[in-house]
Amino acid sequence: MKKHLILPALLLSVSIGYSQKNKNAYELASPNGQNKIKFELVKNAPKYAVSHGKTEIITPSDLGFLLKGNEDFSTNFEIKNVKKSTFDETWEQVWGEKKNIRNHYNQLSVELQQKTGNKRKLQIQFRAFDDGVAFRYVYPKQNVKDSIFIMDEKTTFNLKEDGKAWWIPANRENRDEYLFEAAPVSKLDTVLTPLTIESKSGLALSFHEANLIDYASTTLVNNVGTQLKTDLVPWADGVKVRVKDTFTSSWRTIQIGEKPADLIMSYLILNLNEPNKLKNTNSYFKPYKYLGIWWGMHIGKYTFWESDKQGATTKHAEEYIDFTAKEGFHHLLIEGWNKGWTPGWYENRMHMFSFTQNADNFDLEKVVEYGKKKDIELIGYHETGSNLINYLKQVDEGFALYKKLGIHTVKIGHVGSKLNMKQMHFGQFGVNYFRYILEKAAQYDLAVLYHESIKDTGERRTFPNMVSREAARGQEYNAWSEGNPPNHLSIIPFTRLLSGPMDFTPGIFDVEVKQGYPGKRIQGTVGQQLAIYVTTYSPIQMLADLPENYEGKPALQFLKDVPTDWEDTKVLNGEIGQYITTARKDRNSADWFLGSITNENPRELEISLSFLDKNATYEAQIYADAEGTDQKHNPEAVAISKTTVKASDSLKLKLGGAGGTAIRFKKL
Repeated sequence: MKKHLILPALLLSVSIGYSQKNKNAYELASPNGQNKIKFELVKNAPKYAVSHGKTEIITPSDLGFLLKGNEDFSTNFEIKNVKKSTFDETWEQVWGEKKNIRNHYNQLSVELQQKTGNKRKLQIQFRAFDDGVAFRYVYPKQNVKDSIFIMDEKTTFNLKEDGKAWWIPANRENRDEYLFEAAPVSKLDTVLTPLTIESKSGLALSFHEANLIDYASTTLVNNVGTQLKTDLVPWADGVKVRVKDTFTSSWRTIQIGEKPADLIMSYLILNLNEPNKLKNTNSYFKPYKYLGIWWGMHIGKYTFWESDKQGATTKHAEEYIDFTAKEGFHHLLIEGWNKGWTPGWYENRMHMFSFTQNADNFDLEKVVEYGKKKDIELIGYHETGSNLINYLKQVDEGFALYKKLGIHTVKIGHVGSKLNMKQMHFGQFGVNYFRYILEKAAQYDLAVLYHESIKDTGERRTFPNMVSREAARGQEYNAWSEGNPPNHLSIIPFTRLLSGPMDFTPGIFDVEVKQGYPGKRIQGTVGQQLAIYVTTYSPIQMLADLPENYEGKPALQFLKDVPTDWEDTKVLNGEIGQYITTARKDRNSADWFLGSITNENPRELEISLSFLDKNATYEAQIYADAEGTDQKHNPEAVAISKTTVKASDSLKLKLGGAGGTAIRFKKL
């Protein structure tokens, strides 16, 4: 790993784009000079502004806090010190969508102190990257010895112009499992991040946060016009953040692209997190694909609880293990294996699960041993029901059981509107809980897959046992709700997935769900289901369908071939809510893979293959919607073909409505 250390201070203003307008104003530019942050004290109040080239993005906007007792911590400041630095390194992801990531930024740290009262100090750190900007607050230890209660964060984002925002509501009792909608920024209410905006200037913007630790999650509320204001998710008593002595906020981030695809290839969120703290993750986690006793429960074929249709039985588990081994996969998820599952359990606000006791008709140790004979490792499952009082009493015992049995991944669910019937998932309580469990899991050599969780803010860089999470509407909604519309999968790469990997659970071949509830189905083709493995990133990907729906299907070969760990990623084209084409290079071979999906509209796309090695020839193994196929007409038909291609070639893709194409480029 090569690191470039901080340059001597005397060189900074000349060599890395710092300038000072007056004694209370400073400007910070990104390494390429395109993105700029201006900081200024205006009537003793801190303000910042952001521009990209000649385009103003954020006009002067507020910074600071309101503390308990109506204490204004956003004005009456003077500048005590200013530090300037630059940083440049290339670091390697343990696993990810890109192996080597450059972290190159210029930084401005402004140390402020209030002139009167408690004379509180506050440091604001700004970073300018070529793909965006970020800033955070650091409240250092100081003479004021009381506890700190943040009642409001006053950070605003005064957008220079309106734009189309892709948003989901910040309904704090139902987390983030909503369909994205498009609306002008000026028409928004309170929304979750990442918030993606197609600005009238033509720029693509994403507002989010990074490195969220011991602080409340950010939502954004539209105050007036095109102003967005930070609205922290509170504790039950209304306090936003409570700490002692010191605090550091998450980074407030603005990713900036010339087009929406640029946002997907930005690694700014990861770069704002600390380096890997776990040195042994590779010993127990490597990216993989898995099957599961799962979809059958969602479509009603099985139940989660003990019944004559019980899904998690020893017999079913052995049958699934046999199929998983026969098809060459090595991991199996079994939900409902433990005591506590009852009809309507999710309606019991403080439901009691056991995390060590087997359900009737299931023998965990016997199933684990059977799996080991077939080279199949189980994925553990803990559904907390958001009853964390019960869960935290048992978590060590539950994790120790998995370690003893050689289980190295645990899926942890949090169904319920509030944690312990009291606290929001996204508040400081929830933030601290999810980080605590992640660090606890690392002690037991466990990788974590969160469902019903807080959003990702890049902690997978620091704790690479944080492998994936739900945090959006996944495939399960197609089983028992009105379902996900065809455009959903062409929206989330530009929105939810900007925060990190998603466990969408793709791979349904019976898209009409013939064994499921009447009228419920997937609004897409099998070709689209294949392409999701490339367009929707996760280091673990499920083959979510029932084993019998894969039997004898030639398209299963693509799911065997497609990896989940990548050397490089390139987004070749895309429009939010319309279509996207993504190419990724396998980290462990010379092969490339491509996925292309569209919304309900059929589409023809011409794809340049210039991303391929220019000195090589490839066999393109193409899995496409068959002629005449769309979500309503023969949606399971996949046309499989092969052709020889080079980097100088292009391919024409023909996507049916809600369809897709998946391609493996095998180097010859």
